Amino acid sequence: MRKWLPAGDTMLQMITIHLPSPLTAQRYRMELLYEGPHDDPCAIGIKTCDQKAPLMMYVSKMVPTTDKGRFYAFGRVFSGIVGTGMKCRIMGPNYTPGKREDLFIKPIQRTILMMGRYVEAIEDVPCGNIVGLVGVDQYLIKTGTISTYEHAHNLRVMKFSVSPVVRVAVEAKNPSDLPKLVEGLKRLAKSDPMVQCSIEESGEHIVAGAGELHLEICLKDLEEDHACIPLKKSDPVVSYRETVSEPSSQICLSKSPNKHNRLFMTAGPLPDGLAEDIDKGEVAPRQDPKVRARYLVEKYEWDATESRKIWCFGPEGTGPNLLMDVSKGVQYLNEIKDSVVAGFQWATKEGVLCEENVRGVRFNIHDVTLHADAIHRGGGQIIPTARRVLYACMLTAAPRIQEPVYLVEIQCPEAAVGGIYGVLNRRRGHVFEETQVIGTPMFIVKANLPVNESFGFTADLRSNTSGQAFPQCVFDHWQILPGDPFDPTTKPGIVVTDTRKRKGLKESLPDLSNYLDKL
Repeated sequence: MRKWLPAGDTMLQMITIHLPSPLTAQRYRMELLYEGPHDDPCAIGIKTCDQKAPLMMYVSKMVPTTDKGRFYAFGRVFSGIVGTGMKCRIMGPNYTPGKREDLFIKPIQRTILMMGRYVEAIEDVPCGNIVGLVGVDQYLIKTGTISTYEHAHNLRVMKFSVSPVVRVAVEAKNPSDLPKLVEGLKRLAKSDPMVQCSIEESGEHIVAGAGELHLEICLKDLEEDHACIPLKKSDPVVSYRETVSEPSSQICLSKSPNKHNRLFMTAGPLPDGLAEDIDKGEVAPRQDPKVRARYLVEKYEWDATESRKIWCFGPEGTGPNLLMDVSKGVQYLNEIKDSVVAGFQWATKEGVLCEENVRGVRFNIHDVTLHADAIHRGGGQIIPTARRVLYACMLTAAPRIQEPVYLVEIQCPEAAVGGIYGVLNRRRGHVFEETQVIGTPMFIVKANLPVNESFGFTADLRSNTSGQAFPQCVFDHWQILPGDPFDPTTKPGIVVTDTRKRKGLKESLPDLSNYLDKL
């Protein structure tokens, strides 16, 4: 086979014949890649793939070097020339033009050509090529844009079709190795664009990945390459989301600690599909409010005036929850906007049931009574009050837990289809499509499988179909876990109790009376 169809030559030939050259490709890709105006020098340089234009380069990942702890910034030059010793603007993903944050102006130490496993030093690299840079890794975490033009905007950040939903807690076997573990986690986060490393409040180091296999590979890298110490790993845990399933049964009121300010709010679920639209960026915080309002009115039949009064998205200013102002003529409302928004970000980042992120909830501000004196309605009074009233709203709106669901595509011969159904049924899976590949005896079965049930799924499937089925899992969507989380015998009840225990919270669920105040 190797003589008849050598893979390397064949691939190279396919690429040269079928893929467009940078000259033709960048002409139509510029509009998708560049975030700034399409008529500035950078955009024109990218479009024409011009060596004389200002430098525009996108760093897509960090490649670990033989030198411990250092990385090559690996990416592609879209316009201009990148050379050794050039002074460049290194712009991280959070850089906004005109501001100084996430921006470094530094020289590039060396440019290198990465050829298989060999690295060649090279003087400069013109646009259309792929290059490695030395000395940029201290300023970028995973990805970023490098330019020489002062008013350049960023190149669009890569979006992944999967999200990190499976998490493992890692700790060093010898407590004295903790600094090495922390350093190793930093390097792991740099070298894999998908992984998220975080520290829980309980002090656990969490590594989140897209699935069981992805995590296994990451932890092997961490143990052998990045941290070089023996590790203890917990069982994989799935992250959940909190949501509500119906509008609040009452208007919730919370008073500020000094009893001078009152917030009246309710919560309700977002219509089906809107949370996904926010994830995709169809409805975004930076959109023109009028365009966004028109979209919401036409697609989801919202009230036009309410649609214009979205205060913010959360968590982190971009998540799939909305804070809406539905009040009429309230005094001083805008002066507490920042404080309420801060409380909203806090409450949606750590939900009321088990401090997981909140998803798909719309919070409405109905009325606010405020003290006339600005000093009595500062952040210290409003932020905790806003958080309490948001929690109360969620508790009165039939809170639910959402679990992540994989889309599983299984290829197998006809004889093995029965075995697949057996495995999926045991694991709360649900087959929604079964097609035969025309002209072959192979079937393709598509099913939804909760991530929680997916551990050991591949091995189980292989043993039941005598190795004939090949599954592929991708994260697909979030779905509500049926049952009441307040009943500790149901599935969501067990999830909430376990998660609270793991995070070191009180095991009993919060009581509504802690958050509501009497009129």
